[in-house]
Amino acid sequence: MFAVLKTGGKQYKVQAGDVLRVEKLNAAAGDKVQFNEILMVGSTLGAPLVEGACVQAEVIDQIKADKVITFVKRRRKHGSQRTRGHRQQLTLLRVTDVLEKGADQTGVKVAAGARSKVEAEA
Repeated sequence: MFAVLKTGGKQYKVQAGDVLRVEKLNAAAGDKVQFNEILMVGSTLGAPLVEGACVQAEVIDQIKADKVITFVKRRRKHGSQRTRGHRQQLTLLRVTDVLEKGADQTGVKVAAGARSKVEAEA
């Protein structure tokens, strides 16, 4: 069975055993996390979310993406150049289970981003 989940502003189609690279989560390697924002499970389509559905995953590692280099050059008489690099922080996950019902009874920690709304307000 597959599911479509939403995390980090992106959507992922997953099934048990898949390995994902998602935006950084507040979890250490070996932790189990649960995604509750499920848009679709099998043939069940949410409006906008499927009630009671979840995807459970195990955190493999916290990694960084490949470096993206941006080069800015201003033309004409200024002659200035600037090179900047960026490496996005990611979390590597292995999907362990897709549940269609009973998400609130599992007792697994809910996946939260590195800068969740609760931390931003404090």
